[in-house]
Amino acid sequence: MNLTASTIYLEEESYFLEVYLDPFNKRIRVDDYRGNTRLLLEKVEELAHQYQAEKLIIKARSEDFLLFFEKGLQPEAVVDRYFLGSDAYFFSKFYTPERKRNDHWITEDGMIHSIYQLDASMEKTYPPKEYELKKADESCAEELSTLYKQVFQIYPTPLHDPEYVKKTIQEGTIYYVFYYQGKIVSAASAEINSFYKNAELTDCATVKEHRKYGLMKIILQELERELKRNGIFCAYSIARSLSFGMNAVLFQLGYSYRGRFVNNCYIYDKLENMNMWVKNLAIC
Repeated sequence: MNLTASTIYLEEESYFLEVYLDPFNKRIRVDDYRGNTRLLLEKVEELAHQYQAEKLIIKARSEDFLLFFEKGLQPEAVVDRYFLGSDAYFFSKFYTPERKRNDHWITEDGMIHSIYQLDASMEKTYPPKEYELKKADESCAEELSTLYKQVFQIYPTPLHDPEYVKKTIQEGTIYYVFYYQGKIVSAASAEINSFYKNAELTDCATVKEHRKYGLMKIILQELERELKRNGIFCAYSIARSLSFGMNAVLFQLGYSYRGRFVNNCYIYDKLENMNMWVKNLAIC
């Protein structure tokens, strides 16, 4: 079975759909739609069964909120100003009991509560002079792929493949990296939606022995500056719900918690719950 993710576009007389097929994570995601909402929902359900998806995710507009409730979907997260300034509600539907089960909900809620007790003020951090911050280009694809292999045994996108990394750069994804002694030891990216003017800060990875210098905070701040220079003010990031460190970094950078995706994708050796964090770059 081919586990490569792909995007399909369906244009019928009464609706349009942009659907991300993700067989590796056993899910499909509707990234955009317009037209007759009831008919397109029927088509999406057909696709979910056709591709044996365990989970369906739809990025819904606020005016369709109640209809998605009626159709048995549930909201898991929201991104403020996602659609050119209008909020996006991420609705989900589960097709197996196991996919919906979450034994860590209370622990994860407790962690969010603890993070909101942290001091939100940011002290300027400066890593040792041996660390060099750079914007990555296509020539960095091999090294970036090596970094992601080192940090993540399993990852929801094929970043272990240098050709895939190179393709993302060609398509407009921005990567910033820290070099140490000529090798990339930390990296993150901004995946830009140029039509709706938003960006997901993602693919955050730092080699374990280099995690004490706050490299990721610096990279994310540099990505934010790059986004603002490009007129993009809606930034969001999705962090593993049991990773205190990454969720705390986002909170201290001024991001707000906006929900949790249950059993969203495979990272390391299992399905992970993921927290949504959102920031309006226009007011920072």
